[in-house]
Amino acid sequence: MPLNRGWSYREQVGPHGTGLTALDYLATTRSHSTTAEWADRFARDEIAIDGTRADPATLLQLGQIIVWHRPPWDEPAVPTQFAIVHEDDSIVAVDKPSGLQTMPAGGFLEHTLMHLVRQQFPAASPLHRLGRCTSGLVLFARTRAAAAVLSKAWRDHEVKKTYRALAGGVSPLDRIEIDAAIGPVPHPQLGSVHAASAAGKPSRSVATVLERRELHTLFSVDIASGRPHQIRIHLAYAGHPMVGDSVYDQGGVIKDHPGLPGDGGYFLHAERLTFAHPLTGHALQLHAPAPATLCTMAEAALLHSP
Repeated sequence: MPLNRGWSYREQVGPHGTGLTALDYLATTRSHSTTAEWADRFARDEIAIDGTRADPATLLQLGQIIVWHRPPWDEPAVPTQFAIVHEDDSIVAVDKPSGLQTMPAGGFLEHTLMHLVRQQFPAASPLHRLGRCTSGLVLFARTRAAAAVLSKAWRDHEVKKTYRALAGGVSPLDRIEIDAAIGPVPHPQLGSVHAASAAGKPSRSVATVLERRELHTLFSVDIASGRPHQIRIHLAYAGHPMVGDSVYDQGGVIKDHPGLPGDGGYFLHAERLTFAHPLTGHALQLHAPAPATLCTMAEAALLHSP
């Protein structure tokens, strides 16, 4: 597999970094690597401060720019095929497969939906993101004007988002309204992760039962807000943690020995987006068919009928 092009991670030193050595700063704020690994990067001249080769013992000052010039690396293999659901001069919407990251982060740079979409639509910018293991609709703006209109619509909660999710337990209720606040809580590996938190931001989801199974419930979930991992957290808060979720437990809290948010195993699909077209203003509803696991028995029968 060919190496990617490498990437430069750039950030400005804030008050919390002032007075720390460059090595301590990176080892503290970027705990995905050990202090020894960061020291090796200094030795290989991969770290710069204000455009100049950095010494690990340099004391940082407020406002300085510290950059890690990460050399090219092999990215993990991912599914790279996606379907174009809608395309015009202003927007493009695609059906993202589970396992493909939306935007660059961690070990993913070119093996991302954004990079793949831009090979066909160079100016496309994602207006939102899905978790790596969540499949379904992702909307891109192709012009700055479209991005401005749709970003405002998102902020004003004028974009309707509907998902399908497979959750544990058989729900006795046909409809569940969930208003648990979501915010950062401690995580043993990451420092913090979003979960149900009284100190978090207001969040709202409405889960409607599509089908009850022997041990599980298939929900359709409409979200009015867009907090990180909102559906996973809210269904767990309602007593129905998602099947295969390694992070969230009953009550929307993290498990005693949680996995990472990017771990796979759960079943979540962004099925519909409804919004006003940024150029014409006409209502537009986009649909990405649910994968087999998230289809009802009736839908599956129709798919297999002659």
